[in-house]
Amino acid sequence: MGKLVDLSHTIEEGLITYKGLPAPIICDFITREHSRTMYAEGTEFQISKIEMVANTGTYLDSPFHRFADGMDLSELDLRSVASLDGVVIRVPVEHGRAIGSELFTGRELAGKAVLVHTGWDRHWKSDQYFEGFPYLTGEAAELLVQAGASLVGIDSMNIDNMDDLHRPVHTKLLGAAILIVEHMTGLQHLPDNGLRFSAVPVKFKGVGTFPVRAFAELTD
Repeated sequence: MGKLVDLSHTIEEGLITYKGLPAPIICDFITREHSRTMYAEGTEFQISKIEMVANTGTYLDSPFHRFADGMDLSELDLRSVASLDGVVIRVPVEHGRAIGSELFTGRELAGKAVLVHTGWDRHWKSDQYFEGFPYLTGEAAELLVQAGASLVGIDSMNIDNMDDLHRPVHTKLLGAAILIVEHMTGLQHLPDNGLRFSAVPVKFKGVGTFPVRAFAELTD
């Protein structure tokens, strides 16, 4: 196995991922102290209780997130979320917010996890993270569909311009069964090529989005 690089944010009590959505509540359902009354002397366990919305931390969007008849998390083939050949697209700081098709033109993207490195994750857990973040344009999404990408990830607040209520990038990508991973981190530690990418969510029925432990295995 090659070197593994974690590309996920840590989910913790009180974390705000998306303004307007509640932070997770993480607490004990069974405490270690209480468990001692249930087991033999010297034996104890802890069971957590977690209350949170699905769009928390680093998460994956399946087609059901956008389309009522799209695949939900339980219907995803493991080959679509695990050990995908990956490519990293670097967005220069001076490029501006809108990431157009020009950064993807001429790249071999068919069947790949396309990871867009903007560096915006440096603002994670700050007010800056929610404002002025980079996003993909509808034209970029159309090129990714035509190129046959399998998954698109980004290390910013949203893959879409949130001022556009049509959400063209989600619509085009998920409409073509191209999965999305948002709120990534650590893409600066990856090479442009020579990696395998995984982002596997829990197998929930009737759920379109859920946190993942996204990571890359470096193969070169």
